[in-house]
Amino acid sequence: MRIGVLAKAAGVSVPAIRYYESIGLLTPPARQGGQRIYGSDDLRALSLVRHCRELDFSIDETRDILASVQRRSPCRDTKVLAEKHLGSIRKKIAELRALEATVAALVSGCETTCCGSAAPDCVILQPGCGAA
Repeated sequence: MRIGVLAKAAGVSVPAIRYYESIGLLTPPARQGGQRIYGSDDLRALSLVRHCRELDFSIDETRDILASVQRRSPCRDTKVLAEKHLGSIRKKIAELRALEATVAALVSGCETTCCGSAAPDCVILQPGCGAA
């Protein structure tokens, strides 16, 4: 199948496929008549890449997972990668919760101390205010 057909089947854009090939995530297929011709293995690999990216795995993590699948490694290898990724997600969530608390405190401080004053005087815009 041609690149456009592959893109549609996998639910990705043609530029995404070319990008994944350019960074070595996907192997460029053989050309026939100057055009790339893809097979079912390419579709499976691209679908896996898309799934990993939807789960917010990094390109490097996706590369490791794809290699693990291609080597037919035990499921536990993928589990280890997913556990590490889950730890990163939980860390980001904690950081976002802290940021949420800081911004909420600034909004509350604005309502009680400077609401209605000029923007440059707003407590939200004061350096160091609310910084953790």
